[in-house]
This record gives sequence, C-alpha cells and structure tokens, in this order.
Amino acid sequence: QVQLVESGGGLVQPGGSLRLSCAASGSIFSINAMGWYRQVPGKQREWVATITTGGSTNYADSVKGRFTVSRDNAKNTVYLQMNSLKPEDTAVYYCKGSEVAGTSTYNYWGQGTQVTVSS
Repeated sequence: QVQLVESGGGLVQPGGSLRLSCAASGSIFSINAMGWYRQVPGKQREWVATITTGGSTNYADSVKGRFTVSRDNAKNTVYLQMNSLKPEDTAVYYCKGSEVAGTSTYNYWGQGTQVTVSS
C-alpha cells in the first residue's frame, strides 16, 4: 500500500505561482511513475503532468511551459511548480502513484488540494 498526501494549494492571483507537494509513504519502492491531475466540479479528472522513476517528464499541452514536475527521492516527495497561473487552472489537484506489476496497474491517489486562481 502507498499513501499520498498533497499540500501547497491556496488562493493566488492570475500570473502568480504556487508549488504543490505530494509526500509518499508506504511501499513506495513499487511505484513506477507519479502524476498530477486536476478536477473541477462537473468535469472529468484531467491529467496534468507525469514524472517517472527515471526522471522523464510529460505535460499536458495546457500547462506546458508553465508547470514543472520534479521529485526529491530522499524526501519521497514529488512537486508541481506552477507559474503564470490562469483562472482556468483553478481546480482540485491530485497526485497519483502508479505501480505496474506484470500485466496489472495499481493506482494510488491522494486526497487533493484546492488551487484557486482569482483576482
């Protein structure tokens, strides 16, 4: 089992920055990749960014060039640095840990942290 806890959300003005953190505990050695997702009420959860154990990263087009995902293996923590924030970035942000075991994939989710971009 893996436990994930997000933090760092809050209210920020358009153009501002926030850094989200996702602290992992438990059987973290089994995690192959960590991802960030976001969700607004009434819409499906949307993928934002992924970082693998090897450090490879990928981003949704909507955040490319503005968001940066990174990891600190010593702290078992993944970060999402969000710059040039826009009102449309307002959402609950979740981190996800993915474990691939053979042909099966197990996903672990945090509880989410609210990000509100508003003047």
